[in-house]
Amino acid sequence: MNALLNPSSVPARALPLAGLRVVEFTHMVMGPTCGMVLADLGAEVIKVEPVDGDRTRHLLGAGAGFFPMFNRNKKSIALDLRTPEGLEVAIRLASSADVVAQNFKPGVMAKYGLDYAALSRLNERLVYVNHAGFLPGPYEHRTALDEVVQMMGGLAYMTGRPGDPLRAGSSVNDIMGGMFGAIGAMAALMQRAATGRGQEVDSALFENNVFLVGQHMMQYAVTGQPAAPMPDRISSWAVYDVFSVKDGGQIFLAAVSDAQWVTFCNAMGYADLKADAGLASNNDRVRARGTLLPELRQRLAQHTAEELSAIFERHGLPFAPIMRPEQLFDDPHLNATGGLADITLPDGERAGETARVTLMPLRMDGQRMAVRTDPPRLGQHTAELLAGLGYTPAQVQALQAASAVA
Repeated sequence: MNALLNPSSVPARALPLAGLRVVEFTHMVMGPTCGMVLADLGAEVIKVEPVDGDRTRHLLGAGAGFFPMFNRNKKSIALDLRTPEGLEVAIRLASSADVVAQNFKPGVMAKYGLDYAALSRLNERLVYVNHAGFLPGPYEHRTALDEVVQMMGGLAYMTGRPGDPLRAGSSVNDIMGGMFGAIGAMAALMQRAATGRGQEVDSALFENNVFLVGQHMMQYAVTGQPAAPMPDRISSWAVYDVFSVKDGGQIFLAAVSDAQWVTFCNAMGYADLKADAGLASNNDRVRARGTLLPELRQRLAQHTAEELSAIFERHGLPFAPIMRPEQLFDDPHLNATGGLADITLPDGERAGETARVTLMPLRMDGQRMAVRTDPPRLGQHTAELLAGLGYTPAQVQALQAASAVA
């Protein structure tokens, strides 16, 4: 059987970050994403949780998937930093790390002596990654959320219809902010190999969002024309839209070059449109969109989404069925290429049940970055990690009795 379809047949190999220790003081999405990326790439990632657990373990609604999605391949240790004993463990653990990642409000880590200034005195090789709402400046005191920076950073304006700003349908800044934190950590580790010293890395939601809309800012700089919201934009291509079709279906169809336009007309039997000199070039068709699109909508509505998908795939034209996230569990490409992996849910009503999680969207040496360990139960690795720090069984029991660890 093809190894791609049977991961168990792939020989084990050392992962790129194997041997690195990462300690994360993180919660929600941004910080945990950074840790997940480093963990998937092979680092030992230790999640420090409060003794009552990361709040995302028990969120409802849109947050219910946060913990199992972003905390695979990690170990969990539960500490009460408000006790001297728990704080001592945290400092010893953090000072043993190659990378520390955190995403608390400014000043919180310094209050506990867990900031870069304090920890770098104990370990000059430490790479320390801050995940914040804003980089240092006039806004750094503000409390930021993904939705906050989408609104103030122009992304909600670009996503919604005019007069109706709309956040993107995923935690795009949190996830990308964590990814940039991981990129910064890996770059700092490479620099450490040359200098012997670590450094502090900062990643921020607002600046991440501005990076996302940078193309629209540059559009204004180049053309002098402000970018219109995506639903109201002037398209660069005539056929580049969602079409409502037979039996209530919807499908995105595109023809973004003159060659694709000819292919589209041939595939659909639209000889009259192909022969129309007023539609010969892409710019001609863009100028004619006001009349061309209604005509195409009427013609394409005679077909089902499935029929159009088959035609467009056969002729190599861009198309996309309109899918909902839960439908992707049955996506044939994801299932054939190993894009989903089983995990055991650690919390909630379905604790102990198996679910499938999406993997990082890359391969290395022909292989996906697999789930090696399930998202951890609260404090699952506390005793093991304490022993690794030199605590005796009696000392571990004393820490548990003092409620400093769980």
